[in-house]
Amino acid sequence: MSNTTQSHNSINTPSALALLPLGVFLALFIGVGSYLTMQGVDFAFYQLPAPVAALPAVIVALLLSKEKLNKAIEQFLRGVGHSDIIAMCMIYLLAGAFASVAKATGGVDATVNLGLSMLPASMILPGIFVISAFIATAMGTSMGTIAAVAPVALGIAQAAGMDVALTAGVVLSGAMFGDNLSIISDTTIASTRSQGCQMKDKFRENIRIALPAAIIAVVLFMFSSTATEVPAATEVEWLKVLPYITILVLAVSGMNVFVVLSIGILLAGGVGLFATPEYSLSSYGKDIYAGFGNMQEIFLLSMLIGGISELMRQQGGLAYLTQLISRIIRVFSKAHTQGQNLRASELGIAGLVSLTNCCTANNTVAIIVSGGVAKELAVENGVTPRRSASLLDIFSCVIQGVLPYGAQALLLGSVFGLSPLEVVSHSYYCFFLAIAAIVAVFVKHPSRQLVNA
Repeated sequence: MSNTTQSHNSINTPSALALLPLGVFLALFIGVGSYLTMQGVDFAFYQLPAPVAALPAVIVALLLSKEKLNKAIEQFLRGVGHSDIIAMCMIYLLAGAFASVAKATGGVDATVNLGLSMLPASMILPGIFVISAFIATAMGTSMGTIAAVAPVALGIAQAAGMDVALTAGVVLSGAMFGDNLSIISDTTIASTRSQGCQMKDKFRENIRIALPAAIIAVVLFMFSSTATEVPAATEVEWLKVLPYITILVLAVSGMNVFVVLSIGILLAGGVGLFATPEYSLSSYGKDIYAGFGNMQEIFLLSMLIGGISELMRQQGGLAYLTQLISRIIRVFSKAHTQGQNLRASELGIAGLVSLTNCCTANNTVAIIVSGGVAKELAVENGVTPRRSASLLDIFSCVIQGVLPYGAQALLLGSVFGLSPLEVVSHSYYCFFLAIAAIVAVFVKHPSRQLVNA
């Protein structure tokens, strides 16, 4: 963590122009997809693959660099190879392999059958949300949660004739709820360390905002949880369910997500070899590789976005955002009362981490980049450390949960066969969380007076 912090806090000359590559990517990725959608083209957002849309942005970022070409390429490759990016890519591969093997060996169908036998039709979506939220809180990772829950959620949605895009949004909502609140999440660790507060204090501050948003989301999911057909659940094949039960139990126990998914792949393959006579070691190997292949698009896009983000950081794009927010807050502070300054600072912290997250597409990195300035704003205007840590974590998770090029939306889009935009448009909890947090900024709370709490 310390090396990452040092890397992202190095001084760069602020430059608005450095943000142009992100604009180029979004214009191509979202613009082309939206245009083709209006033209009535099927699968409009798949006509221009996202990694291809990222290539012009990479070229623009390299051209904008003031370094020699070889040096600029080195910076790009450093971003591609950042530990957070590589970790995400490995999760993609393992998640893809597990999903592929579990489906081929009947594990997904068996687990879907178990889910249908346990959840009444009116509680399918709330149940998926609660399960995702619980696992993410225990694991501390939204990516690991999505990898574990998404295939089963998709199967349940298809079997019950439910809206697949809404189901994907429910999984994403639960995963972001847990990622935001978990005390072992990277975002929690980064926000509490950067602001100098205890994890338990940040959790207490956070839960007051997150819980009302989660309750509203559950109520909405309950009213939306109407199955068009309720398939009869057959006898549960517990042996085939075992891999899923195992990875959920291991995830809740706090085991590393890489170990959890690896054990899941081994168990799913073992069950297939034992219970299905026609399933062979050759089939097992091919299914693992097929799972890797299913993740090719998001694997490539994550690496390219990581490289673009590093070039924008080196060229001062992120420094420009930080400077812009700080300047707005300080101008506002000179002309208003203390209470208004406090609100302005809290909104400034929220805006800073949100804009940074849009550029980095990584909520942990966004917190690390903006943490120093956020702490300075908090100290100057009397915002408590736990409050600033909570705002950093909340708004980074909100943005991460609605970014169509964020890792979570890309993974869900791949599993569900949807455009990432369809996924994030149904991430209702993230929208409710943003509203709840903004309301909290304007509501007087005792913690604000406890500056040293």
